[in-house]
Amino acid sequence: MTIYAPALVRGQGPLYVELADAIERDIEAGTLAPGERLPTHRDLADALGVNVSTVTRGYREAEKRGLISATVGRGTFVTSDAVTNSSMVSFEPCAPGMLELGLIAPLDHLDPEITEAFRRIARRRDPASLLRYSDPRGQAEHRRAGALWAERFGVPAQAEDVVVCAGSQHALTCALGGLLRPGDRLAVDELTYPGLKTLAAMLGLRLVPIPMDEHGMDPAGLDAACRRDEIKALYLMPGVHNPTTATLSEARRNEIARLADRHDLILIEDDAYDLTDPGRMAPVGNRAPHRRVYIAGMSKSLAAGLRVAFVVAPQHLVKPLAQAVLNTVWMAPPLNVELAAMWIHDGTADRVVEAKRAEAARRYMLACDVLDGLRFRGKRSGFFLWLELPEPWTGRALEQAAAGRGVSVFGAEKFTVGQSPAPRAARVSLTGAESPERLREGLVILRDILRGRP
Repeated sequence: MTIYAPALVRGQGPLYVELADAIERDIEAGTLAPGERLPTHRDLADALGVNVSTVTRGYREAEKRGLISATVGRGTFVTSDAVTNSSMVSFEPCAPGMLELGLIAPLDHLDPEITEAFRRIARRRDPASLLRYSDPRGQAEHRRAGALWAERFGVPAQAEDVVVCAGSQHALTCALGGLLRPGDRLAVDELTYPGLKTLAAMLGLRLVPIPMDEHGMDPAGLDAACRRDEIKALYLMPGVHNPTTATLSEARRNEIARLADRHDLILIEDDAYDLTDPGRMAPVGNRAPHRRVYIAGMSKSLAAGLRVAFVVAPQHLVKPLAQAVLNTVWMAPPLNVELAAMWIHDGTADRVVEAKRAEAARRYMLACDVLDGLRFRGKRSGFFLWLELPEPWTGRALEQAAAGRGVSVFGAEKFTVGQSPAPRAARVSLTGAESPERLREGLVILRDILRGRP
């Protein structure tokens, strides 16, 4: 049997970096395929004529780049998303007329009207105070508003439990950067939010994929991973999972909270789409509040440009979270948070959430009509669908074919973690298109594409 042995370009830098560079080149060239198993450290060292420690460091560098994933007892594999760009946003301008069924937009046309809100702020006793430095945790009245907002997600909180962040992505950055250290392992669903993947790579964290099914994360898989690896924290989207729309049952929530206690895990919950699905269950962290870090964001439900999110945590975690805010932006902009707090108190936020939920429900029914005959999952007032693809289609193939027809959509490969195989599926945004008419146009194109062959 021929052992994979990459061609090293000697003299271009440390040998272990050259090894990681060679692995990256071979993945990009197609010499190494997603899911392919790599040689053991000893076998590759013998094949290359180098020390085992060089291969170990080279593999570790390649793992940091998200190219490979190692599992104790199984080996080292090329990650399923090694040839996929996990970024949700392109920095290149979209082609004119491109239909957006990839990015989930928060139905901006239903955002609150800000003119009168600014007038109200101007009439405050001391509006200039909103332009000054303040407590990195957030002003006291803003943290009180954050506690009220957290209650919408079923999280009981007091002002002293709240840290104000500049949006949910910033809150996630503070949670991972403030509570974990480079090299720590973070357990996640085997399909997860791409923004978490890119953030973990930036912070040097190692993601451990946990098996899941149509009901979400498998507690037995989490238990097995914690026994196998030293895992520091767990990241969950229990209400409306991104991308599969799965909702964790009450029984699974109880079991996962029990396992978090048993294995001493920090429990990070990020239910960005929870408010789109009425009839919610209590978050997992309510069962283990001493280890809960709950992110109650406002971008998807109220207004993305506010960049405001509230983090609820126990007192022993509030200080490192506040320090992470200080280290990144010093404080969430008080003027923005004042707007958010005003809308929470006067009921505007709740009215906007309800209006967006109603619009999403109309778009969901439209999708049911257009995609009749195809298999998909979604919430009746949700912002996206998880579309199962007929053979021989893959998510990546659909992405490419749709782009050729002027439609952006995200294949399952963008969401995979480690060597977990990507299912034949794609996430379809119902809110990225600027109107129901444009949404219908994009969905018809996807349906027609899937009736053919890749």
